[in-house]
Amino acid sequence: MEMKRLKDKTVFITGGLSGIGKACAVAAAKEGANVVVADLRSVTIDSAMKEIEGENDTATFIECDVASMASVEHAIAETIAKFKTLDVALNDAGIGGESTPIAEMTEEIWNQTIRINLTGVFNCLKHELIQMTKQKSGTIINMSSILGKVGFSGSAAYVAAKHGVIGLTQTAALEYAAQGIRINALCPGFVDTPLLTKGGINDNETVKQEIMALHPMNRFGKATEIANAFVFLASDESSFITGTSLEIDGGYLAR
Repeated sequence: MEMKRLKDKTVFITGGLSGIGKACAVAAAKEGANVVVADLRSVTIDSAMKEIEGENDTATFIECDVASMASVEHAIAETIAKFKTLDVALNDAGIGGESTPIAEMTEEIWNQTIRINLTGVFNCLKHELIQMTKQKSGTIINMSSILGKVGFSGSAAYVAAKHGVIGLTQTAALEYAAQGIRINALCPGFVDTPLLTKGGINDNETVKQEIMALHPMNRFGKATEIANAFVFLASDESSFITGTSLEIDGGYLAR
């Protein structure tokens, strides 16, 4: 019988009710993990949790707003109260933000995107590291993007936030490597999730084809393909990897 790679590990996932986060939660549960889904309560909660619990019935939902330090602190405390340890964390919660040139971008849109996509990752990192430092072990994966490495017209706030996530990841990896904690980032290309629909990409065939063509494989990624990379970085198979950002982008950045 094949050994489950995350057996009995506690895996904390923000943004786990949909898209890539949900795919990672399902994959972690399938690998034997006790999964904590920390997310804003939404219409997808029942179907998402049913799918995750179908792989491991220990899965738990905790309401959490990553933009609030107090909310994140509470979610981590609840996780420890239930499962005693925090072995793996995936900081995935994020928004796409409006597509608009910099000169036309409102302060509100900038602040909201940075608050959720960058400050939200910092809030999670801080409290995950407080717990993992006590344990002297742990693995953290931050969700960046190919747009954490290059620019993209109309997405200044998102691009800036995702670049910032890579900087946070590298710095945290340096600070905590000696304490047995590994921190890495995932950089997906465009993945077929509700975020693309919200961004109007899936509903505009011309735009959809143009963006697909930016990927040499000429397609969008699948959430399950990102989840496979997440499980690798979360498991002991990647025990000598820290401070890196893994690109899963169908060749987008190779151009």
